[in-house]
Amino acid sequence: MIQINHLQKSFGKLNVLSDVNAHIHPGEIISIIGPSGAGKSTFLRCLNLLEEPTGGSIMIDGEDLLAPGVNVARIRQKMGMVFQSFNLFNHLSVLDNVCIGPVKLLGKNRKEAEQRGMELLKMVGMAEKAHAMPEELSGGQKQRAAIARCLSMEPEIILFDEPTSALDPTMVSEVLSVIRSLARQGMTMAIVTHEMSFARDVSTRVFYMDKGTIYEEGTPEQIFEHPTRELTRIFVNRIRDFHFCFHSRDYDRYALKSEWQQYCNKYFLTRETMQKALKLGVSLFRLIPFDKGAVDMFFRYSEKTRQMSVEVLLPPGMPPVLPPPDSKRMSVINILCDGVITSKEETPDGERVKYCMKLRHHNH
Repeated sequence: MIQINHLQKSFGKLNVLSDVNAHIHPGEIISIIGPSGAGKSTFLRCLNLLEEPTGGSIMIDGEDLLAPGVNVARIRQKMGMVFQSFNLFNHLSVLDNVCIGPVKLLGKNRKEAEQRGMELLKMVGMAEKAHAMPEELSGGQKQRAAIARCLSMEPEIILFDEPTSALDPTMVSEVLSVIRSLARQGMTMAIVTHEMSFARDVSTRVFYMDKGTIYEEGTPEQIFEHPTRELTRIFVNRIRDFHFCFHSRDYDRYALKSEWQQYCNKYFLTRETMQKALKLGVSLFRLIPFDKGAVDMFFRYSEKTRQMSVEVLLPPGMPPVLPPPDSKRMSVINILCDGVITSKEETPDGERVKYCMKLRHHNH
């Protein structure tokens, strides 16, 4: 249904999308997740030309939406969009909001449009509010009315741009229930969302966007349980980093202690966890010479798994520094963690040895 090739979008010198490639088949439900500023909403808005792409192509049923002379309005009618902020006409009743598109743009008579409008309002649980004005509705009711209005245009695909982000938490479930109902009916949908459990439950595929591109895509199980790329893993596990760069053994101990305390307080880490993590970091720190440059140390806490890990990135060119397996120092490290995973990481400064250790017997 939709094929996106090398899509780009810039605002002046700011590149928001860079080389986005994707396809969406009929009947698929695509959830688009990622950090704020990754380009998720801009990607959706480019699909129906609410934003004019800087480069690339968007094929809708084999027609290039960006080709010269193409009938954009006709192709656009295949796509409906539901926004964060509802965008209802405040001077019209709920039913009039639903009917205005079919009457003005599809050429339907008023009676036919009202009949279909009431069917759609019943479907989203809003029939009793048909003659209410938008100002009389809750946020969840406004969004459900907006979904009914979108459906009244008989789209083949619906684009949802964070449909629950403007809602009170108590109203989120009513909107997500309507979207789940549409999914069961086979509607093709692309949904930008921060509701991770919903994305996992309803999607056929998930796009993880970061830095203006689709960084990783796959089934919900793959993305949420077995992500293959580092930024995806950090995002879906809600990993919270504490990073400190050591330039020498004479580092600022007071600054480190203050920042570490703030980090532990923010994520409610126990004193036992704090002490074990620090002891593990110090055990490795004492092994490292500083003749080749700075050492980066990361304490990573996963809010999803409640697991704390320690990662140490050696300076470029420095060989591994772990003690012999049967040494007393290595015994201390093994008591604190479930083994040390050694790998190599390419950085702009060159290849660096990395150690990763998961804290043993972690308590939250």
